[in-house]
Amino acid sequence: MQSEQLEPRDLALVERLGRLYPAVLSDCLDRMGYRRQVMAPHIRPLYPEARLAGLASTVHCIEVDTLPANPDDYYKGELQAVDALRPGDVMIVSTCRGSYWGELLATASRYRGAVGIVADAYTRDTIKLIEMQFPTFTAGISAYDSLGRIDVDRVGVEIECGDVTVKPDDLLLGDYDGIVVVPAEVAEEAITRAEEKVSGENLVREKLAEGMPVWDAFRTYGVI
Repeated sequence: MQSEQLEPRDLALVERLGRLYPAVLSDCLDRMGYRRQVMAPHIRPLYPEARLAGLASTVHCIEVDTLPANPDDYYKGELQAVDALRPGDVMIVSTCRGSYWGELLATASRYRGAVGIVADAYTRDTIKLIEMQFPTFTAGISAYDSLGRIDVDRVGVEIECGDVTVKPDDLLLGDYDGIVVVPAEVAEEAITRAEEKVSGENLVREKLAEGMPVWDAFRTYGVI
């Protein structure tokens, strides 16, 4: 694939992102005027410990009701999307009622350096995915095959996933609280603000543990 010939990306910002958590990042985005960056609550992890931080590799799905005329086209878009993944990627799949994901695709994705998937669609092979601890956030579970039910018509485009607009190379942070999308153009500022807020929260936590009233802590440190 062409993507394998591209220069490696600087993942330093992703590494900083991974030391944060979704709630604090969402708070900072709110204050920057980005108030619709948390995916809808129906996007849930397969297991409580699932966590991801990475760059969006976007996939647009459509619902279909027939097999491709040419067997060579079976799963074509889906498989090409996996083969195009790069280290640090999170596959992001648009809103679609169908089972998109499974163990074998996760195995191939992990080999390519991908760090998880977020899909406003369904998955199967859930026990295997949990056993391999591949961070998987989806709208549900279904044993149905994707073939003849959903198809990939575009990759690397702006999509809607969990009621949030996602563009290629936006940053994503997810854990049991949910998924936050950080627009690439404000990622540096948002992450810096979140790092500062975490430092403030650590101090406030100490003061609260010492018995400081919550209202006094908020008035003093501006964090709660």
